[in-house]
Amino acid sequence: MTDVREAGGELVHLTAAPLEKGTSVHCSVDWERRFDLMQQHSGEHMVSGLVHTRFGYDNVGFHMGSDFITIDFNGILREEDLREIEEEANRRIWENKEVRITFPSAEELESLEYRSKKELTGQVRIVTFPGTDVCACCGTHVARTGEIGLVKILSVVKFHEGVRIEMISGERAFRYLSLLMEQNHRISMALSAKPTETASAVSRLLEENVRLKGMCSKWEAELFSAEAEKYAGRGSVLIFKGEMEADEVRKLADAVAETCQGCCAVFSENPDGSFKYAMGERNGDLRQFTKEMNAALDGRGGGKPFFVQGSVKASKEQIRRFFER
Repeated sequence: MTDVREAGGELVHLTAAPLEKGTSVHCSVDWERRFDLMQQHSGEHMVSGLVHTRFGYDNVGFHMGSDFITIDFNGILREEDLREIEEEANRRIWENKEVRITFPSAEELESLEYRSKKELTGQVRIVTFPGTDVCACCGTHVARTGEIGLVKILSVVKFHEGVRIEMISGERAFRYLSLLMEQNHRISMALSAKPTETASAVSRLLEENVRLKGMCSKWEAELFSAEAEKYAGRGSVLIFKGEMEADEVRKLADAVAETCQGCCAVFSENPDGSFKYAMGERNGDLRQFTKEMNAALDGRGGGKPFFVQGSVKASKEQIRRFFER
């Protein structure tokens, strides 16, 4: 069987090849997938029902993806609101109450308060999660709330006039939380911090990183200033350096351009043998020169008339010969 569709009030099973009339066939449900969908759908009922009861918002959109499900509500929910909803939903799940499926008569429906996205006629299937949700629904659900296991709300963002939340339930939630625990364990080992204290350890690491970056930036500025003094009063300068970051190449070229009397060109070799470059000339115009250099040295780059950056696929000798022409 390749697909199942509804046509004319009947379920039509599509097969890869025609079947002879009267042929016996054996069909089975992919129970692992079915139960996963039952958990996700039932978890959505728990959350949507509680949101509707507490805030009066309607579920106006629902998508069940392979990784997580999304629910759209027509009202604003804060993260703290959803934390409370999540806690209550899990408490109701652990009560392990029976999920009831009923088909009330038209008279019973008139007196029954239930969620529905549209006006319904004819026979209506009502799904009841005791104390949590009563909804007209034709989907698949667990038999008891305990089978949902747990629900976990992952995110909330503003969407149209309301919000969209991402959530998971059951085994998906278990696997997701297990993955987070494994990642947190690695962080805790790397930072020599307790698993419950990794956030504060990362904060300290970031603060130290900012401090060290500040120190490096200060030393870098002093180093480039000293380098620039070597070329004070000279004409155009060509400088080759070992592996440097593009920002470092720019800063060095800018510093030397302030002290020399011509153009300063700094080239730094990359691991693959190419070179990144930066060139500056106060009150100069390097556009034509850069265009010719890029053409001659298989380069690319540009910038302002007085300062350019880029890279070339040429050797050190080729670069030197071009500048000595």
